[in-house]
Amino acid sequence: MTLRRQFLQHVGQTSPSPMMIEAARAEGVYIHTPEGKRYFDLVSGVSVSNVGHNNPEVVEAVQRQAAQYMHVMVYGEIVERPQVQYAARLAAIINSGDLSAKTLSDKSSPEVTLDSLYFVNSGAEAVEVALKLAKRATGRTEIISCLNAYHGSTHGALSVMGGEELKNAFRPLLPDTRQIRFNSFDDLKFITGRTACLLVEPVQGEAGVRLPARGWLEAARRRCDECGTMLIFDEIQTGFGRCGELFAFIKYGVRPDAVCLGKAFGGGMPLGGVLAPRSMTELFTARPALGHITTFGGHPVCCAAGLAAFEYIMRNGLWQRAEQMWALYEELLRSHPAVREVRRSGLMMAVELGDSERMFAMMRLFAREGIMSDWFLFCDTAFRISPPLTITEDEVRESCEIILRGLHTL
Repeated sequence: MTLRRQFLQHVGQTSPSPMMIEAARAEGVYIHTPEGKRYFDLVSGVSVSNVGHNNPEVVEAVQRQAAQYMHVMVYGEIVERPQVQYAARLAAIINSGDLSAKTLSDKSSPEVTLDSLYFVNSGAEAVEVALKLAKRATGRTEIISCLNAYHGSTHGALSVMGGEELKNAFRPLLPDTRQIRFNSFDDLKFITGRTACLLVEPVQGEAGVRLPARGWLEAARRRCDECGTMLIFDEIQTGFGRCGELFAFIKYGVRPDAVCLGKAFGGGMPLGGVLAPRSMTELFTARPALGHITTFGGHPVCCAAGLAAFEYIMRNGLWQRAEQMWALYEELLRSHPAVREVRRSGLMMAVELGDSERMFAMMRLFAREGIMSDWFLFCDTAFRISPPLTITEDEVRESCEIILRGLHTL
């Protein structure tokens, strides 16, 4: 049997029509097949490969750590250097303001100190941890999230997803949840003294890259403060330079009470986490102890990869490159008559065609011409451009030539 046939027969599938592109190797912004075909990766594993595929510094960190030790004990029991170094480095950067020309203290309240990192395995598990933390910290049960939000597919994360079609087959889900409209100032009234948390993506990803309206995140912060409600940002897709700052909460100037991390957090390895004040994460240590526990969370090889990728992002200012490259993409694409709109925050972009048939026609052309892209779970009229942040100007132009050829056929 061919590898592709074995893939279909023995590997659990997520859709009835997988892309069936076989990866032989990947480097920079490209994925190569065994037949030698090259694809521009404009998905980045859904914003995972921010530092590019096969980044030498990340690969070297993985090899070095694997040669020292891999799994040694359940997370939280043994001091493991990669975990400690990554947590300390991230907390130091976040709380020092050493992020860009505009410091964090210039843009948001310094009252919340995000100094403790609870490691898990994925972004979805980070959401699970954050929901439990909110209930424990507030003693409340209501969880509010937004329509068209995506927070993961585990049971709790699915419960706060903003799309009914993906939820209905798995009911009953978590009780006492409510969805409000992203960017609706009026809907903030639903946050009350019984609300444990508002969980929100500062930029909605699977809704088709929807940016926060001016003042809405600030209004949500104020309402949460008034009601004693935790404000939790899901930065799983927006973090680590993707939106043109190290994190979207820095770009939009609102500090949450906790931040969910995943995707690019592991530098290409599976890793998730919740960044929160130490006083909150300590709630998992007693009454009961083991309030959340994970066998592989904070795996030392994953943490070594993530730390290497983080240092690469910081040293090369990749969030600034994201701003420069999106501007070039927008310049080259927005004037085409088939393009209704280009929505973007850094190198997290949605090219809106206004019609799902046109969008799927573009997907077929991309598969033939050597581009990996996709659409959004809650917006099938737009396609995604989220390449590695290392993409060069020449690579942007070359990929745009292919995209424009496709647009001309619509």
